Amino acid sequence: SGVISGSMPNFSMRSMRYYLDFLLLTAVFLWEGIDFGRFCLREREKGRLLREREVICRLLPPFANREIAEHDVRVLEGELREQFEENCEMQDYVAKWCHELKVPLAAALLLDERIREGQLRGEMREQLERMNRLVSSLLLGCKLQSSLLDVQIREVVLEECVRESIRNNQFFLIQKGFQPEISVGEHRVYTDPSWLVYILDQLLSNAVKYTGLEPPRLRIWTGADAERLFLYVEDNGEGIRDCDLRRVFEKGFTGSGHHNGKYKSTGMGLYMVSRIIEKLGHEISVESVYGEYTRFRIDFGTGAACLGPEGKV
Repeated sequence: SGVISGSMPNFSMRSMRYYLDFLLLTAVFLWEGIDFGRFCLREREKGRLLREREVICRLLPPFANREIAEHDVRVLEGELREQFEENCEMQDYVAKWCHELKVPLAAALLLDERIREGQLRGEMREQLERMNRLVSSLLLGCKLQSSLLDVQIREVVLEECVRESIRNNQFFLIQKGFQPEISVGEHRVYTDPSWLVYILDQLLSNAVKYTGLEPPRLRIWTGADAERLFLYVEDNGEGIRDCDLRRVFEKGFTGSGHHNGKYKSTGMGLYMVSRIIEKLGHEISVESVYGEYTRFRIDFGTGAACLGPEGKV
């Protein structure tokens, strides 16, 4: 009995020590779990704040050096405002300059008709038409870069926009021997007609610029899929390499072949087209087989965004 009674205290002390160790470990795990939970909540909140489109330091609870952070934000906002106003003034100046240049250009085109020598008249007309197109592109580029892009969506007859673009480019189309094949029908769409004509002008300009060796062909037609209406513009020109297809709408991209140095391309035309398409709420895609054809497709959307002659696709 003496042995048993002597071992009891040791057993009790050992159990108490195990119990205390268990409590300590439980407390540590609980503390770490709570700390990990707080960390996850902080990361989730930080991710939410980083997705905000405004200055987030003002959304946070009070923190150390907040006054310094807000001071720097105010300074940067002031610098951005000044730069924005300078850019607006420059855009206004360039737009005004383009409008003024349009007058002597129009006069020069009229004077060109009085030149009797046919070849000289044609060569002069070509250069004047190129100047007119460049000035128009510059003017529209200024509008596109403006924070207040003038977009007026209304119901328009699609064929009227196509015909207007053909007229805008008729000099170069005739010069290159194009005979456009148009099968658009009487479809009506909700869009901005002036911007849509500009988009078509760019696509036709590319067709003229990259004409192949075969007799040139230009096809423009519509297609429908369920409630969606598509406009296709296809030419049989130089085409686009497979490696370049996904990049044709990138800013400044001119292609891997550089067109053998035949063209002075800026890589801005299709980039501006993609910007305008986005503003209009449409979509554009391209497919091509190098050396055979290039086909652009404009998707005008679903539902009320596209209408046929009776209000249906």
